[in-house]
Amino acid sequence: MAMRSRGALLSLLIFLSVFVLNTVQVQGNPNYRDALAKSILFFQGQRSGRLPSGAAQQMTWRSNSGLSDGLQSHVDLTGGYYDAGDNVKFNFPMAFTTTMLSWGTLEYGKRMGPQLSDARAAIRWATDYLLKCARVTPGRLYVGVGDPNVDHKCWERPEDMDTVRSVYSVSQSNPGSDVAGETAAALAAASMVFRKVDPKYSKLLLSTAKEVMQFAMRYQGSYSDSLGSAVCPFYCSYSGYKDELLWGAAWLLRATNDIYYFNFLKSLGASDSTDIFSWDNKFAGAYVLLSRRALLSNDNNFEPFRQEAEQFMCRIFPNSPSSSTQYTQGGLMYKLPGSNLQYVTSITFLLTTYSKYMAARKQTFNCGSLVVTPRALKILAKQQVDYILGVNPLKMSYMVGYGPYFPKRIHHRGSSLPSKASHPQNMGCDGGFQPFFYSANPNPNILVGAIVGGPNQNDGFPDDRSDYSHSEPATYINGAIVGPLAYFAGSYRS
Repeated sequence: MAMRSRGALLSLLIFLSVFVLNTVQVQGNPNYRDALAKSILFFQGQRSGRLPSGAAQQMTWRSNSGLSDGLQSHVDLTGGYYDAGDNVKFNFPMAFTTTMLSWGTLEYGKRMGPQLSDARAAIRWATDYLLKCARVTPGRLYVGVGDPNVDHKCWERPEDMDTVRSVYSVSQSNPGSDVAGETAAALAAASMVFRKVDPKYSKLLLSTAKEVMQFAMRYQGSYSDSLGSAVCPFYCSYSGYKDELLWGAAWLLRATNDIYYFNFLKSLGASDSTDIFSWDNKFAGAYVLLSRRALLSNDNNFEPFRQEAEQFMCRIFPNSPSSSTQYTQGGLMYKLPGSNLQYVTSITFLLTTYSKYMAARKQTFNCGSLVVTPRALKILAKQQVDYILGVNPLKMSYMVGYGPYFPKRIHHRGSSLPSKASHPQNMGCDGGFQPFFYSANPNPNILVGAIVGGPNQNDGFPDDRSDYSHSEPATYINGAIVGPLAYFAGSYRS
């Protein structure tokens, strides 16, 4: 390494150390193992369908809901997850959540300890539902249950839903390559999670993933165009569907090692630059996933994806000449005002995972004259995780139920309304607004492990139930942080 590179490397590490110490005025020693367990437990609070009994359902304030889902189309679409604080099942973010949970389990399962079986259970609750959506009607992929425009006017428990449970799907004549590509990615990634522990289930997941991916590739188009106001503006595919085709093919390549998917990837190319990673935009995730072959297998065919992955990292790093990422005074990555922590957790996953790949081959890369090491990526990732867990100016954990000070008034119907056990009478569409939604009281039910949208760009957080952009939890925020929490639970002992 040249003298200039050593100097640049030293300056980067010094900058990161000073950045962490100066911007965060509190010190903390997060218990990553506890946070990991709670981040997975959260998914029990989001379950739709007939809930299991006993230890398999520890969120006891939840009960059965959505038991007639799919009836309108004469199919069984029970199960799956409510995406956030509402009572709608949107498959686009649900499938992304499933892919990220599966990726985290594949990369960090050995560090999960007793939480590994819980992670598999969280994945399977989603994949059982996604299999129904893909297999129940030939040539059709169901992609959502519940009219969001009607649902969002109500404040009622999922157990009391009396709104229309409209069913939405894509088909040859109404394509949805984005939601189909993501569904294929989820099923393919999950097939590897279950390969050794349940081979029969794994094979079903993989064969279904291949069929859904074939549908995505053959009938190309965006589900936003096909379904309109049923998904927009809630989970519109703003980035188009090329990223999901890339992402889905990348996961099927990893699951099958079939050159067919590699050739398809080559036809798509690696030229879409980005500085974000989310349920909508998968380019960066696909680049990091594909760079694994370049780094761990020395396969030059994947070098373009590695280069794109590293350019992405250079746009994230605070001291990089090509950085396009803001940070708050407290050190939190700040991308967008609406549910910013979804971007923080997803990007942090890529930081830890790329760091892991680089460390395996003792690799570095350059952002201009700046040399980036695996340790530098790890330090930045740890800072983001620690901030979420309470190492921040407010000393507030943004994970509900973790630490002494966490959000108490989250924007979440089931959490904010009394449980069926304590209030057995039904509450209709408007029943929850008064006196619960508009109340200043803490939520009666603690949605343990939920990570909310997070603080504003000034590190402020009002803890206001009506402020959904900051106080609403979401499955895809949690789905992405499970991996980094497992990574640090195995690296840093509290």
